[in-house]
Amino acid sequence: MLYYFFRFLLRVLYTLLFRLEARGTENIPAEGPVVLASNHLSNFDPPTVGVKIKRKVHFMAKEELFKIPVFGPGIRAVGAFPVKRGGVSKDAIKSSIAMVKEGNVLGIFPEGSRHNQSGAAKKGAAMIAVRSGAAVVPVAIIGKYKPFSKIVVCYGKLIDLTAIIEESSPDMLEQVTDTIMARIRELAANNR
Repeated sequence: MLYYFFRFLLRVLYTLLFRLEARGTENIPAEGPVVLASNHLSNFDPPTVGVKIKRKVHFMAKEELFKIPVFGPGIRAVGAFPVKRGGVSKDAIKSSIAMVKEGNVLGIFPEGSRHNQSGAAKKGAAMIAVRSGAAVVPVAIIGKYKPFSKIVVCYGKLIDLTAIIEESSPDMLEQVTDTIMARIRELAANNR
């Protein structure tokens, strides 16, 4: 219940402040396990990815955020769960896989950090998607978080990973990661 209350407030705030527009929400399955794999521009990105869709979206968040009075319990109530700084732990990956297998939606940023200068993605999103059997939806956030400028969040068509997974090569996770990132970049380029 708390999630939907905060989502409503954030939806109003983001619509007024950033003129947030969502495209392609029909590409998100109405039920079953889903991974929303998005580019990462700002700390504002998690709400941007989830605020305009009907389903509850869960996110990983830095462990330190959960220690902040009021804020920590608040982000936990809206679906965030902690990960240790400096990388995603095995426990966070296991928790994510279990949560997604239960039919939930996970929002994840394959690049890891918004400060990732190399643009190289980490394999966590691929591992979660493959091991959970989730549908993977590429997401592109376009624009800058400046008051009254426009932010667009685009949800692409499901990524079919069947051929890569069936091939089961040693670099499968790398191939899945590259495929996800290519679709995110393509989505961003086609919606500018």
